[in-house]
Amino acid sequence: MVNTIRKRDGRIENFDKEKIVNAILKAMNHEFVNDTSYAEKIADHIESLEKDVIDVEEIQNLVEVELMQSQYKNVAKAYILYRDKRNIARGRKTYDMYMGIVNTIANDITKENANMNADTPAGMMMKFASENSKAFVADMLLSQDTKDYVKSNYIHIHDADYYPTKSLTCLQHPLDKVLSGGFRAGHGSSRPAKRIETAAIIACISMESIQNEMHGGQAIPAFDFYLAPYVRSSYIEEIEKLEQLEGLNLEHLKNKAFDDFISRPLDSLSGDDRYAQHAMNQTVNRVHQAMESFIHNMNTIHSRGGNQVVFSSINYGTDTSAEGRCIIRELLNSTYRGVGNGETPIFPIQIWKKKRGVSYLPEDRNYDLYKLACKVTAKRFFPNFVNLDASYNFHEKWNPSDPDRYKYEVATMGCRTRVFENRHGEKTSIGRGNLSFTTVNIVKIALECMNIADKEEKISTFFKNLDKCIDVAAEQLYDRYSFQRSALKKQFPMLMNGMWEGSEELKFDEAVKNLLKTGTLGIGFIGLAECLIALTGKHHGESEESQALGIKIISHMRDRIADIANDKNLNYSLLATPAEGLSGKFIKRDREQFGRIKNITDKDYYTNSSHVPVWYKCSVEHKAKIEAPYHKYELGGHIFYVELDGDATHNPECIMQTVDLMDKYDIGYGSVNHTRNRCLDCGFENADKDLAVCPNCGSENIDVIQRITGYLVGSVSKWNSAKKAELKDRVTHEV
Repeated sequence: MVNTIRKRDGRIENFDKEKIVNAILKAMNHEFVNDTSYAEKIADHIESLEKDVIDVEEIQNLVEVELMQSQYKNVAKAYILYRDKRNIARGRKTYDMYMGIVNTIANDITKENANMNADTPAGMMMKFASENSKAFVADMLLSQDTKDYVKSNYIHIHDADYYPTKSLTCLQHPLDKVLSGGFRAGHGSSRPAKRIETAAIIACISMESIQNEMHGGQAIPAFDFYLAPYVRSSYIEEIEKLEQLEGLNLEHLKNKAFDDFISRPLDSLSGDDRYAQHAMNQTVNRVHQAMESFIHNMNTIHSRGGNQVVFSSINYGTDTSAEGRCIIRELLNSTYRGVGNGETPIFPIQIWKKKRGVSYLPEDRNYDLYKLACKVTAKRFFPNFVNLDASYNFHEKWNPSDPDRYKYEVATMGCRTRVFENRHGEKTSIGRGNLSFTTVNIVKIALECMNIADKEEKISTFFKNLDKCIDVAAEQLYDRYSFQRSALKKQFPMLMNGMWEGSEELKFDEAVKNLLKTGTLGIGFIGLAECLIALTGKHHGESEESQALGIKIISHMRDRIADIANDKNLNYSLLATPAEGLSGKFIKRDREQFGRIKNITDKDYYTNSSHVPVWYKCSVEHKAKIEAPYHKYELGGHIFYVELDGDATHNPECIMQTVDLMDKYDIGYGSVNHTRNRCLDCGFENADKDLAVCPNCGSENIDVIQRITGYLVGSVSKWNSAKKAELKDRVTHEV
């Protein structure tokens, strides 16, 4: 006997024969027939079949057969026609979506990722593949619980279109491996680097190649340390040129110790000092050109089928050697000058490692470079700042005299993803990354409890439902992890050839299996502000009671996830989700269910993770004080940012004050937002709000750069509707 029915989207529901009867009667009514008993006879026959579950398509086929064998053949035709119309309607949605891609219509599908150009042929192919892949995943790869929770808008699976590929999210590149050992990518191989120019190119190729094997971003955890040796080798090369030119033996100058690598005039120098300084000047110029080339390449080299530049990040700031300082200085100088005709480079996302005793205090060796970094940020948005002094970023093995200390420094992805703690090896960021992540819609959970009158019952119900969502998200991530583990090394020819920790030991046709246990599984959340408004009437930025509840919610999530990590012995972590397309998707569906509720569902976006709302006016310090306590729980990744008013170019002190607040309040990662307008005709730049006409040449060809979720976008026209609405609502924060 039939007990359940399988819907087209895979959901299982209880069998209800009345629905069959009603569908038949509708077809009969169309032909002016009314035979309820015969309709019930057909439904009874289907219910009596010896199977527990039946597909909806099979039911419809059986109804057609019964009607065609009866006296009501005209009713059968009406039933078939109705069924065809329903199929066409379902197909029409897919058709309209495809034609939107074909006709380059700006909508939330084509603008889902502001870093991807869906208007190009390769971009179109990516979107076609993406949308089809998502449907396949929903039909074939998700458990019933997961399907139900996704369909009900409780959770969102990020990068679901990449699920069938078994790809991972991101990687912190152990760049020294390919610089010193060479690599093979595609049909060509690279020898080990010998000079700075080659090292910079290989750094680009490493990220570009592995980007094609993964669905997330690529990062270099210690850019300064990795490239520093090639400053010295390039200097030695310049000394050897002098030896050939002058016919001298300058061997004694090759390993000469320097406090710094800085260009200086040669006028007052002679002998060895002149030769050494000349070689240094040439080297510094080559380093500058290499850094300029690196930045240019990272903004022009495409990956993922030729429609998207590499989502790249680099961490630096703690190499205090003369060579490392040269890398840092010339990277910052090149960034300040801009690319092309002086445009602000979008990639790589640059991240300054702030460390007391190294790169933060006036007495620190790299303090001068820290000041330069703040000057560059004031004009070019980057670098962002990761706080190595945060209590949860501490590593007991870090030693200032250790030349390999970078291994024990947390490195960050520009969007905010953090990988550091490790249940299966050394606590480090290097050679590891996130496997996948899924976000919980805590706003919807709160909305469902909003009308419970008793306060304790309301909060208790919220936490009970939150736990269930976390559990479903955790199981979904485990299912995906199990699927990813079946991938073969040959599917990821560069990633699994020594770049992912331990992968060099794998054979070509061997499955990656236990290698992935060093990666992280992220459970994210969105909309803490709206969640708290639903539960208490106010968000955490305006109410101490709400702040206390907010910390209780996020710490509870962390604790629940820690229990799951212990149970499964995997690196589960809580992520402050960098929602781009998701912030609009969640709220749109919640508004359909709950209506338009002030400061909750009345906008086109939910507030990202644990931030105070973008429309809430407050000081920089107040924002820091409110958001900081959440970072120690969000070890899968977090970010603190502020919006500056006016032109920050001439006010790098504001940047330094923000970093001071990060130090004061134990903030892990932060950035400073401001507006940068650029006339694409004459190159004029300023920070005026809503600039439409260039005051220098009168052109209306104005490019506006802003930060979206941790990275920059060359034009806000590429943003989706939700993020455009958020940008419009952003207010500046008082210093």
